[in-house]
Amino acid sequence: MLELASDIVARATRLLFTDHDGSALWTISVGGRVVGSLVCEAGTWRLSWFNGADKRLVTYAGPLNDDVEALAAALGARLGTPVRLESLPT
Repeated sequence: MLELASDIVARATRLLFTDHDGSALWTISVGGRVVGSLVCEAGTWRLSWFNGADKRLVTYAGPLNDDVEALAAALGARLGTPVRLESLPT
């Protein structure tokens, strides 16, 4: 039940904290470990991976846009385990 509540809060946060100028920042985590980030600046989306990130994630070349839920699902499918994107205030 706590996991469901956490997911709802994370989704709402993603919607609320995207700046009016289109800037946004998310952390990407797997199993509680942050492995990368997703940044949107002026409509340009960019993934960055930290040292030690799984190569299946690092080689992702699929679409990047404002559908972060779809990105989390696509990354999770590549990895075979859930991937979380958490919005951070910019």
